[in-house]
Amino acid sequence: MSYAKYLPASLHGWRRSIWLVMGMLLLVTVLLSIILGPMTLPAKQSLLSIIDQFLGSELSQLNVFQTAIIWGLRWPRTLLALFIGALLALCGAVTQGLFRNPLADPGIIGVSSGAGLGAAIAIVLLPASFSYLTIPVAAFLGGLITTLLVYRLAQSQNGGTSVLILLLAGVAVAAFSGAIIGFMTYIANDMALRELTLWGMGSLNAANSTSIWLSSMICLCLLVFYQLKAPALNAFLLGEAEARHLGINVEKLKLQLIVITAIGIGVAVSATGIIGFISLVVPHLVRMTMGPDHRLLLPLSALTGAALLLMADIGARVLLAPAELPVGLVTALIGAPFFAFLLIQQRKRLSIL
Repeated sequence: MSYAKYLPASLHGWRRSIWLVMGMLLLVTVLLSIILGPMTLPAKQSLLSIIDQFLGSELSQLNVFQTAIIWGLRWPRTLLALFIGALLALCGAVTQGLFRNPLADPGIIGVSSGAGLGAAIAIVLLPASFSYLTIPVAAFLGGLITTLLVYRLAQSQNGGTSVLILLLAGVAVAAFSGAIIGFMTYIANDMALRELTLWGMGSLNAANSTSIWLSSMICLCLLVFYQLKAPALNAFLLGEAEARHLGINVEKLKLQLIVITAIGIGVAVSATGIIGFISLVVPHLVRMTMGPDHRLLLPLSALTGAALLLMADIGARVLLAPAELPVGLVTALIGAPFFAFLLIQQRKRLSIL
């Protein structure tokens, strides 16, 4: 069996340069994430501290307090931002390919609103001492259950699914989830209300070994799975009928992609709260530069998403230092103008047609 069709196409010329630039940008962003914050650390000594950690050497001259900041706070946060950014961008790229629309976002299938509902119920109704995993688990289950509900509502009697019905069902479920979240907000006490508000804005403060390990494993599994489905996604861009003529089981593919995407977004939301626009902006940016081939689009979207979320997190830490902005607000400040730009471009395209 040949696996060539699953691998990225030839990377000659400018495409290779883009990969090189994005790889260097990610490395620089990781270093900046370690250095910058309410307390700025020396760049050279921070780099040496990283080398010491992996090689067992003693080159760095950072004191105990500075070393604790790097390995106790900033390194876990950096890793979580890398994996969550990649996860959000991957799921966004697949959703846009599935719906054949550059304005599509995983939130349209109800996963984000469902995850928010699960977290709201856990924050308001369950005791805080119950378990530190209560909110992440509730958010994950909420996202998965609402996504399966949306898919079931969109399924016809003959087993097929309509993309239009799927979108409308997603809107309906999102509206219902929003109403329940509003009710939870209304009955919440002051402590729960503050936690619910901050969680809804997105944050990387809860980075720990569990969230990092889970997000890294899910990110790797999704990248491999999506890469294997890249040829089918490329065929799907031609339309469902054309994909069927090429021998693709369209309904099975849609179910697989929707469920796996729900799992990916559910894990991301459970770890960091709701961080918007990464899944919308990144795939479109990559598609503008590299084209629609999912064999290239998917891995480069993961790389770009990781770098963009890291940059947003750096901005969240330094813009109002020593105070810290929720990272979801920073991504919204970046993504909302870009979304408006996409809408303008879409309107121009429709006017030409």
